[in-house]
Amino acid sequence: MTHAPHLLDLPHHDGSAVHVPPGTPALGDAVPVRVRVPRAAGVERVWVRSVRDGEPRLAEAVPDGGTDAEQWFTGEVVVHNPVTPYRFLLDGPGGYRWLDGRGVHDRDVSDDGDFRLTTHAPAPSWLGDGLVYQIFPDRFARSGAADGRPTPDWAVPAAWDDEPAGTGVLAGTQYYGGDLDGVVEHLDHLAALGVGTVYLTPVFPGRSNHRYDASTFAAVDPLLGGDDAYARLSEAVHARGMRLMGDITTNHTGEGHEWFAAALADPGSPEHGMYVWADPASDNTDVATTASGEGYASWLGFGSLPKLDWAAPETWHRMVTGPDAPIGRYLRPPFALDGWRVDVANMTGRWGSEDRTHAVSRELRAAVERERPDGALIAEHFHDAGADLRAGGWHANMNYTGFTRPAWSWLATEGSPAAAHGLPVAGTRRPGGAMVDAMREFDAAVPWSVTAAQWNMLGSHDTPRLRTAVGSDELAEVAATLLFTYPGTPVVFAGDEVGATGDNGEHARTTMAWDEGARGGGPRWDAGTLERYRRLSAVRRGSDALRDGGLRWAVVADDAVVFLRESPSERVLVVLARAPWAGAVLPGHLLDPGTQPERLYGEVGLDVRPDGLTISGDGPAVGVFRLL
Repeated sequence: MTHAPHLLDLPHHDGSAVHVPPGTPALGDAVPVRVRVPRAAGVERVWVRSVRDGEPRLAEAVPDGGTDAEQWFTGEVVVHNPVTPYRFLLDGPGGYRWLDGRGVHDRDVSDDGDFRLTTHAPAPSWLGDGLVYQIFPDRFARSGAADGRPTPDWAVPAAWDDEPAGTGVLAGTQYYGGDLDGVVEHLDHLAALGVGTVYLTPVFPGRSNHRYDASTFAAVDPLLGGDDAYARLSEAVHARGMRLMGDITTNHTGEGHEWFAAALADPGSPEHGMYVWADPASDNTDVATTASGEGYASWLGFGSLPKLDWAAPETWHRMVTGPDAPIGRYLRPPFALDGWRVDVANMTGRWGSEDRTHAVSRELRAAVERERPDGALIAEHFHDAGADLRAGGWHANMNYTGFTRPAWSWLATEGSPAAAHGLPVAGTRRPGGAMVDAMREFDAAVPWSVTAAQWNMLGSHDTPRLRTAVGSDELAEVAATLLFTYPGTPVVFAGDEVGATGDNGEHARTTMAWDEGARGGGPRWDAGTLERYRRLSAVRRGSDALRDGGLRWAVVADDAVVFLRESPSERVLVVLARAPWAGAVLPGHLLDPGTQPERLYGEVGLDVRPDGLTISGDGPAVGVFRLL
């Protein structure tokens, strides 16, 4: 069988420290950018093309060392604009080519895929120190105090082992009674998993189990234990060296929110100006109607979620700038949150001809950093977030389009509704090249400092479960290995680490089977999957290259992909195969003479031979190796 070809004869650049000096440049800085050019590529001269005030500039790069196998060139990019695009012009036999964030092209290309330097500071470094663990409070754990709380009038009680409803009214009203002290009681589980950041979906009271329909931001839901329980959780999380992030809706409140109640009661009130009012006769399906016939904008037509108007000074005062505004208040003791994940960030401040989203994101970041200079601000944005992430507000995004959907498209079962989440079609199982093209396209839309901080997920409280999407334990392992080895921050939704299943976002909000865990496993607690996540988490924590290194695609085949993660001190090779494939031979110069690869994880074969590093065609299978 002929081996799959490798891509390591192509020139390469990314924004990591191997190619760009670490740190955030200031306006006016001249930043040296290095490009690796394999001698087999036949490149004779290199120029850096940057864009300054909308006009391209070319500056020739100079040779800067190399080996028998490859040569380096270094050029300079003047950071004249807050986000400065650049790419490389390569000249040699056969004519010129371009190298940008999407790869090497023997044609002219648009600026959309350019590399980017930015003066906007990156996410705080602690965000990538360990995995982010997402908790849906109602479904994680019940403390003893939960038994004494009355069931709210909106709720339908459920036993802890009941299957979550996936559709209908019950999906939002099924109530299991998990609380914050229950989270405290299970922090040992998180510590053993290598969690660095605990992220809870909203803790404010509402009239649903998800609590994205807040009735106030002034207090924590008593059903979760109230303010005191949130403070206890914060203290316990921080005592273990972990961070704690909250979740807040800036696009809307609940219709039961005290502000909306005041707005309905008095059209002349300050609160009335905080909401977007619209013609009730409009054909816009996002317009809902009050009992008195007044029209208002709502989230996707759900009248229970009225939209905030960020043109109103009172909205800014109540949400951000006022002394009791929630954005700052919960970052201060006793809650001491380390940052926020912002729900529906992409719609916040947008309505018709009005677009204040970038202004809102920048002011939210400023407010966070006033309280916590190292605070984090993460957006929820389900589609193309590139323009929003370049604006200097959000540090990173929940990376559905740049990671989750591409990974599912490669690994999910053909025809699975789960694989086409959010689309009115069946899922399509695509080849590895389609996954890589999608990842490169979305990664190229943002500066490397953002790519390196993106929240990569294999699922969340809004999606089907990974195990349901891919259909097998073997492919779930391939997916988990990709999660822990790809640039960015791995995010795990509570339950994925023990093999949870779920057909859609609501059905996926299953409870944690702590009783089975205490017995060593069971139908809802796969001990083997848990051990896998613990091992992969430890591998990532122990590797500079996996935490902070660049990304170089080495092999892209239909059923397998291979990539390198490289930092100044380390090179790691990652092999992922969804099925048996042809295998590949990589150049021997990737490994120092006389040394052997160190297997960090997985069973894929890797042999050192005179013709190079030979990767076996096993599959489904994974392998993670330290080469340098």
